[in-house]
Amino acid sequence: MKKRVFLCALLMLMSCFTVAAQQQSQQPLTFWYEYHVNPGKEDEFLNLVKTVGQPVRDKLMAEGVVLAWGVEAPLLRVPDNATHMIWYSVADYAGVEKVDAAMSEQIAKMTDASAKASAGKKGAAAGGSPMQHMREITDFAKTHDYLTRDLVSGFAPAMPPAGTLPYTRYNFVKVKPGKGVEYRKAWEKYNKPVFDKLAADGTVLAFGLAVEDVRTDGDFTHYVWIATKDLASQDRVRAAFLADRDKRSQEEQEAITHLFTSLTDPDAARSEVTRSLIFHLPSPK
Repeated sequence: MKKRVFLCALLMLMSCFTVAAQQQSQQPLTFWYEYHVNPGKEDEFLNLVKTVGQPVRDKLMAEGVVLAWGVEAPLLRVPDNATHMIWYSVADYAGVEKVDAAMSEQIAKMTDASAKASAGKKGAAAGGSPMQHMREITDFAKTHDYLTRDLVSGFAPAMPPAGTLPYTRYNFVKVKPGKGVEYRKAWEKYNKPVFDKLAADGTVLAFGLAVEDVRTDGDFTHYVWIATKDLASQDRVRAAFLADRDKRSQEEQEAITHLFTSLTDPDAARSEVTRSLIFHLPSPK
């Protein structure tokens, strides 16, 4: 991800905004599939998601295994970065295993059906298996999977309206070796209170501080994700942080800046904004 994740938390949003405290204590996992879709194949990619993965993830979400899932695309095009990310969130590794098993079963079933259909239509072109289609419409060799864990998260008091397609900003940082605990404490002391207020008034749908639970990328160690209903809300997030810092004395502002720069590699910091193309939460009960 960096590059992202794309690394809802998305990102990656967690599903139950009304039970945020319980999810926070669980530190949910988010699994990301990062793809480089070939130009002109975007619609085919989304159709493949809807016909192959969506039935599986929606069923598991109804059963309480999947907390939320979606598909995102970056707002800014950057050379060598992925074009699309599929993500789903679960409470633990048992959930990852259930999703993986269900997806493998779905792909095998659809592959078998495609083979039987091709055999029954002599002279007709084979329909192709889901994985064949994926290799045709993406640069499959560049596919990168991530498994991330939210260390801290917060949510708006109400579920977003049906049909909401959030924008999510990701801020990637590289914390210096051995400074992870100090960085989290500093983040919770100076940044989380601002996010908590923004979530309480609905400006932010959800936010979190996350890490790769299985380390595959050396470009970052931590990332912050901020999901909002629209891009205009990101302006209000920026304004809230500026106001929080401005109300402090010059000495305190300098101390905060020094603290975070002493804990991280500022040159390694990167940001990304994505838009949701698909965003599914459990139906309210």
